[in-house]
Amino acid sequence: MAEKQDAIALLKADHRKVEELFERFENARGEGSKQKIALDICLELTVHAQIEEEIFYPACEGKIEEDLLKEAYVEHDGAKVLIAEIEAGAPSDEFYDAKVKVLSEQIEHHVEEEEKRMEGMFSQARNAGLDMDSLGDHLRARKEELLAHYKANGLTKPETTTLTEATV
Repeated sequence: MAEKQDAIALLKADHRKVEELFERFENARGEGSKQKIALDICLELTVHAQIEEEIFYPACEGKIEEDLLKEAYVEHDGAKVLIAEIEAGAPSDEFYDAKVKVLSEQIEHHVEEEEKRMEGMFSQARNAGLDMDSLGDHLRARKEELLAHYKANGLTKPETTTLTEATV
């Protein structure tokens, strides 16, 4: 499928794809087109957040600033609320476009926190000596599995519990 990427290259490629989708949404005309793009955004972000929470973030535990990791989880939780509202809504809803815009802004901030040079999460993880090639393989395999599952079941979000819910 995709060429072999280390964990950070894979996560950054996801970031670029979602940025492009947000841009396409901004320029889209017509409710059908907007809804399809919005649901693509929701699927991409759901899978991305899930692989980060299941694989990447746990690998970073104790190796990067704890506050940065906690903020990332909270940012994901905030995004999940908007994703659920967008998935349940329609472009004809009064606040639909506003929700997609706010989600875009939240994701932009989150990406900046992860990708910031020197003190960002990715830099800290790389400097901590994490095996990015092995993590990349693990992330890619899980991502392909999740995408296949969601597409096969017509889902844009998981029907199974997340790792954090399962351990509570």
